[in-house]
Amino acid sequence: MAKINKALLSVSDKTGIIDFARELSCYKVQFISTGGTARILRENGLELMDVSDYTGCPEMMDGRVKTLHPKIHGGLLGVRSNPEHIREMDQYNIESIDMLVVNLRPLEWIASGPECSIESSIDNIDIGGMALLRSAAKNFEDVTVVVDPGDYEKVIDDMRTQGGAVSRKLNFRLAAKVFEATSRYDRLISDFLRQQASSVKEERYIEIPR
Repeated sequence: MAKINKALLSVSDKTGIIDFARELSCYKVQFISTGGTARILRENGLELMDVSDYTGCPEMMDGRVKTLHPKIHGGLLGVRSNPEHIREMDQYNIESIDMLVVNLRPLEWIASGPECSIESSIDNIDIGGMALLRSAAKNFEDVTVVVDPGDYEKVIDDMRTQGGAVSRKLNFRLAAKVFEATSRYDRLISDFLRQQASSVKEERYIEIPR
């Protein structure tokens, strides 16, 4: 059973996220967030810490690198029952992240646009979200991961029953749902790239003298 003390929220689909965060705040959950999610949470009176402040590293490369950091992934992947994991988390000042709320950038909308280029489609592939979801789902024993806004109510109902924790049974179901979502997302990418392969022109690169 996972007691929820700290949650990372970063969603493309913001349906229900304010009400969900408000319910979580009733259990004194601390929030970490990014970008538009952080902005909308603050606008609605919710306190949070930006990921860049949490990690001590700024967003870089046009936002491509935001959450790919040991303090984030270590906080999600660290097994609470493993003394060595806990020792290393303490050594490197990594705090546990008990809940991840992420849904992926809607690649299918981008790739299906009539004027969509290969470059813009690839540029919009969600890397950080996929990595976060996989990390959290792998550690479902300790981390609650929510990829579907339709599951917010189930999580809150479970927390009410469990006194602010989420049951192993629900965590397992949510983790399975994550891998279904990431599998579908990877399939969309591979199908799109396969369809576009014939239009990719070979470019001749200039060798730079050493």
